[in-house]
Amino acid sequence: MASAVRRGSYDPYRNLTYSAYDGSAARVLDGEEVLRPQPKVRPRHQELARPKVQVRQAGKVSLFAVVGFAAVAVLAVFILMSYVQLATVSGEVVALNNEMERLQSEESVLRARYELAYDVGAIESAVTADGSMSRPQLGQMVYVDMTEPDSVVVYEQSQEVETSFWDSARQAVGNLLSYF
Repeated sequence: MASAVRRGSYDPYRNLTYSAYDGSAARVLDGEEVLRPQPKVRPRHQELARPKVQVRQAGKVSLFAVVGFAAVAVLAVFILMSYVQLATVSGEVVALNNEMERLQSEESVLRARYELAYDVGAIESAVTADGSMSRPQLGQMVYVDMTEPDSVVVYEQSQEVETSFWDSARQAVGNLLSYF
């Protein structure tokens, strides 16, 4: 239908009989032709008027823009260098972890050899044979009875129990400084 309107051949009243109407839709006047609305015809070729574009003159490059781009470039180089350093350090960490695992396994082997190098039974028989060491006698053994509840008894009380606050503070500072 849209193509028929463009061509100008569209007739909205082509199916109507003029005698059936009493003039409300289409009138037949005495000897005059029927008044029909005429479709608007658009011209086929339209001249396009393009607006004139004003070209802006090339401006000067801003000093701040140059400094900003240079700063971004420098920071990008720094980030790239830090990634390279991070990769290098992580490679070294992996190598050190592998070496640590190797050394720990070597340590366990060396400890086992050390324990096998000394036979406690042979040492005890050698020391007791020459008389420098003897087995304890029954009178030398002391048994500790742990059935009673714990308590502390101070038997000797020194004369310098009452020290001044400043002496204890100096002693605390001295103990603290001894760690550093």
